[in-house]
Amino acid sequence: MFGRAPKKSDSTRYYEILGVSKNASPDDLKKAYKKAAIKNHPDKGGDPEKFKELAQAYEVLSDPEKREIYDTYGEDALKEGMGGGGGGHDPFDIFSSFFGGSPFGSGGSSRGRRQRRGEDVVHPLKVSLEDLYLGTSKKLSLSRNVLCSKCNGKGSKSGASMTCAGCQGTGMKVSIRHLGPSMIQQMQHPCNECKGTGETINDRDRCQQCKGEKVVQEKKVLEVVVEKGMQNGQKITFPGEADEAVC
Repeated sequence: MFGRAPKKSDSTRYYEILGVSKNASPDDLKKAYKKAAIKNHPDKGGDPEKFKELAQAYEVLSDPEKREIYDTYGEDALKEGMGGGGGGHDPFDIFSSFFGGSPFGSGGSSRGRRQRRGEDVVHPLKVSLEDLYLGTSKKLSLSRNVLCSKCNGKGSKSGASMTCAGCQGTGMKVSIRHLGPSMIQQMQHPCNECKGTGETINDRDRCQQCKGEKVVQEKKVLEVVVEKGMQNGQKITFPGEADEAVC
């Protein structure tokens, strides 16, 4: 994306939210976020808005590219899309990726890793005009991703994961090129270190069955019943037979 550099705006609020100075080191940011996020976590009676602001501030300042833009141009530049924006991720996801799960144990947040509905999958099936007229049944062989039963879709033996150091848990990287006076080029792409997941797993802790992928391939044969009078292009739905996914 090309464009003129935006006007400068406030570039101190995020530092004030975390309670650190503008020259704070990455370790200072981590310590400040950790302390304040635990204190203000809604599951522990904290202020939800404050918790959200902390996540937004940490997400920006922990990313070198976004921090440079914020320090140079301010918060408005991020809102206008520079650096991929700011505060676009779920504050609970940022908190969980930072701690590798909930630090409150099983009695903590109910927003942990859970199974979610995968994308719909369409498989074309060829039948003859006679099949549509008289009706028939066909076998459909397919492969799909299912949550690994050995690690329950966590990818690791212990169930723990680490925030990706390459993208600071966002799953995306932003490259900024200065082309000339007041001219910049911005490119956003999935992080190549974590494949866009925002987290990494220690090699020694990696699940041996799914190799840290959280899902395994399952082959299945479905029986498709083509009823009399069905039309060309008509869909037959098999609920729960698409890929499983983790969020």
